[in-house]
Amino acid sequence: MIKTAKANTDAEIEQAAAYFSGLKPRVVIKVVETATVPKTRVAGWFLAALPGGETEPIAGRIIEVPEDLERFEMRDSRSHFIAYVPPGSVDQGRQLANTGGNGKSAPCTICHGPELNGVGPIPGLAGRSPSYLVRQLYDFQHGRRTGPWSPLMAPNVIKLTLDDMVASAAYAASLPP
Repeated sequence: MIKTAKANTDAEIEQAAAYFSGLKPRVVIKVVETATVPKTRVAGWFLAALPGGETEPIAGRIIEVPEDLERFEMRDSRSHFIAYVPPGSVDQGRQLANTGGNGKSAPCTICHGPELNGVGPIPGLAGRSPSYLVRQLYDFQHGRRTGPWSPLMAPNVIKLTLDDMVASAAYAASLPP
């Protein structure tokens, strides 16, 4: 892939960038609030539900698994995921995103837009992987994100609990991209 990319002209690269940036984001994650989740195993870099249908308590976690493991493993670009989140987390996240949670943070909507689809250089959060979003919030909170816009996020995540992060991510993931 790298060899092929390096062989492209600047015009071909610009044409490819225009094409890919013009693609509309699509819904690939279904958020499900539940007290119990499928038992999972680590399969490479992701979780997969164990066969047999056994469940366990969600215990404040986000469990994100492919809807169809075989399609996902075949790298089907139309694969979808299910994100299991704790009961009530979507509404709790909505409150936090829209109000800032009584001084815990600034409302997410101020910078990320009313539907969390992003504004200018501020990225959209809607429809993103909730596991990814929690990781980013955690990294901002612990000073591990060092990009040019990172200083803007630091004061907004410092007071968030892990439950707040899970709720915010669950809400954002539940929105259409």
